[in-house]
Amino acid sequence: MLKEENLHLHTEAAEQGRLPLLILSLKENSEERRPAIVFMHGTNTNKEWLRPWLEAYASRGYVAIGLDSRYHGERAGTKTAYRDWFWWLQSIRFCTTTKKLEPQRIKTQYGICYPPITRAMETTSNEAVDFRSEILRVLRSRRSPEVPLVAECTKPVEDPVFQNDVPSTEALESCPKKNINNLKEMLKEENLHLHTEAAEQGRLPLLILSLKENSEERRPAIVFMHGTNTNKEWLRPWLEAYASRGYVAIGLDSRYHGERAGTKTAYRDALISSWKNGDTMPFIFDTVWDLIKLAEYLTQREDIDPKRIGITGISLGGMHAWFAAAADTRYSVTVPLIGVQGFRWAIDNDEWEARVNSIKPLFEEARIDMGKSEIDKEVVEKVWNRIAPGLASQFDSPYSLPVTAPRPLYLLNGAKDPRCPLGGLAVPLERAQKAYEETVSPGNFKFVAEDGVGHEVTSFMIKETSDWFDKFLKQGNITSY
Repeated sequence: MLKEENLHLHTEAAEQGRLPLLILSLKENSEERRPAIVFMHGTNTNKEWLRPWLEAYASRGYVAIGLDSRYHGERAGTKTAYRDWFWWLQSIRFCTTTKKLEPQRIKTQYGICYPPITRAMETTSNEAVDFRSEILRVLRSRRSPEVPLVAECTKPVEDPVFQNDVPSTEALESCPKKNINNLKEMLKEENLHLHTEAAEQGRLPLLILSLKENSEERRPAIVFMHGTNTNKEWLRPWLEAYASRGYVAIGLDSRYHGERAGTKTAYRDALISSWKNGDTMPFIFDTVWDLIKLAEYLTQREDIDPKRIGITGISLGGMHAWFAAAADTRYSVTVPLIGVQGFRWAIDNDEWEARVNSIKPLFEEARIDMGKSEIDKEVVEKVWNRIAPGLASQFDSPYSLPVTAPRPLYLLNGAKDPRCPLGGLAVPLERAQKAYEETVSPGNFKFVAEDGVGHEVTSFMIKETSDWFDKFLKQGNITSY
């Protein structure tokens, strides 16, 4: 009968600026406000140790909140974090008094003397909070009733559903891989269904690969998103490469794809239904909600470091990664491939045709319903507003890219990609770069448009993605000042 919330409250740009919370309360339908109590643990323990205390108060109608103090629990990278912090504090005191150094110029791994919070940083932080609040409101607006988050074991998929021609996996197979004899035998494979909602699409199919190791050390994890009309099984070469290098690699089927596709036209049919009925958001947003629930599950796993979860994806999957990172800060490192674009810019500059043609039956249906002889910008705008409210306005790239700062973000596109025209990225990139500079993390943002490349993933992109994740997830350098 208890509702449990595991949250990270972001308060500062530094490493210790993420405040882990455990909140317990009774599941009640009453809208009456309840009393709340904050519970603090002692030295060298954590909020989980407080659980019996929290449960007792929650059972009596309180909202019970436990948190990890600095350098404890989730905020402790090692078992000596609190002790180490004390000695670093002494060394900083020495530097600022004996050596006469300015405190704001001292860099430490503990975030004690990072540059002071400026008005620009506060503005960026407030904009991010407002953005996430609004996109979560929209994501919840067309939700089926939620169910307890339960992961159920299932069988491997033998004949995965492709809703179009099977694309080549050549680029994925080029991903750097550790040389391990009999790699497939050394991999642990999990096929799961994560139950999130009561409706048909509320079952989230997962394929998780990791090395069979006896170590109890938590590992970094990466979520991989497929493109339109493919599935998580198509991602297997990519997952295997990362798993061989010590990552927990997670693939999933987006809405109306793979195991969630009853027919080979499931995704197309869902898009048309969304246009006609307005009760679902199968284009991007419903899967972003799935990724929020997935983050909740992954942060609870004992084999995954909750502070080192990355996300990447290709084309539609790149869009999923982009918006999931904007909506949920639990995705600490993000690399969207050939997905980021300017939806509003494309409408205003008549550069929407290539994107529209990728899911043309939807727009043809809308054209007919609107009594038009051909698809025009009015049809395009009406469709986006109907099936993904805010996609071409308040959630578009000029607003969703900056809110990812200061978390590492690398955008990889093709310079000649008609679905993601470079003209539509000029303003978003400028705003994103400004946000990363204001959060004192310019090295955490990067954009590359590969010369001569259209809407395709290349081995260069796969290698760049690999290097970025290794830099920030393997080395733990989440915030680079």
